[in-house]
Amino acid sequence: MDDDRWRHTVTDFTTALTDAQAYTAYSYATNTRDAYASDWQQFTTWCAQHQRRALPATPETILGYIGTLATQVRVTTLDRRLCGIAFHHRQARQPDPTADPEVATMLRGVRRKHGSPSLGKAPITVDMLRAMVLACGTSSRGTQERAVFLLGFAGAFRRSELVALRVDDLTVVPEGLIVRVRRSKNDQEGHGFAKGIPHGTEHATCAVWAVRMWLTTAGIRSGHLFRAFTPHGQHTRRPLPAYAVGRMVQRAVQRQGLDSTRYGGHSLRAGFVSLVGILVLPQFREIGLAAGREHPIAKQFKACASIHGALDHFETIHIPFRLSVAPW
Repeated sequence: MDDDRWRHTVTDFTTALTDAQAYTAYSYATNTRDAYASDWQQFTTWCAQHQRRALPATPETILGYIGTLATQVRVTTLDRRLCGIAFHHRQARQPDPTADPEVATMLRGVRRKHGSPSLGKAPITVDMLRAMVLACGTSSRGTQERAVFLLGFAGAFRRSELVALRVDDLTVVPEGLIVRVRRSKNDQEGHGFAKGIPHGTEHATCAVWAVRMWLTTAGIRSGHLFRAFTPHGQHTRRPLPAYAVGRMVQRAVQRQGLDSTRYGGHSLRAGFVSLVGILVLPQFREIGLAAGREHPIAKQFKACASIHGALDHFETIHIPFRLSVAPW
């Protein structure tokens, strides 16, 4: 092989390898990568302060790090810090010091002494939800908040799923809405699935009507369904940040005189799951479909028949998933 052909072959391989390595950025969610980066920065800072090598780190270094953090952070935070350390060692093709048996033994001791139950966020009840949406007002911001609350509850959406929705993810059917979720916490590879949102018994608590009112009021025909607002109350083209959903819920709960710190964006999803579990205990496993834990074949969808009236019953609506029906 002459020199020109050899150089060309090497260049092609280098380009292909660079392109392939670029895909590793998509192997973890953005929030996960950001968390690991933060964890690694804190670990390397600690190592510098204690004159220890961060990469590769020894099990003894990890033991000292755990000893420092055991009384400073929650056990769940400590676990994640160690995940970040392990991640960076795997990326560097170095042995994982957090997998050492002595490290595992020490962690068990930390959990037994300092561990505490994970409380999570309190669920939104139907009465709370009704009060929240009635207090939203008629402004553009209030109209969006109403749609976020009702759609988030009726579809058991995660906040990340809500803010990722686009107008063309909504399909109108006689029974209500079919909402396409492109990617979810349990669907990191983006296969996607559909959720069915039926009509409510009255406009005040109907998620379908609330979404239509928001789109009509804001004049939105394409792009992100829920939008960020300017300080002057004008919606932008930018998507609503995920953290904003939690703040919306907390403000609404606070207006009811309740402790807002117990609630967040997950409270909408938790409220749906809790309520259906209470009302229809024998079919509790079926809520996995609406909650996004199962991937439907898109030939039917299961959903609550109504938010109004304390969700009188859990109904299965069989409909053909027609890709030919016009999007919103």
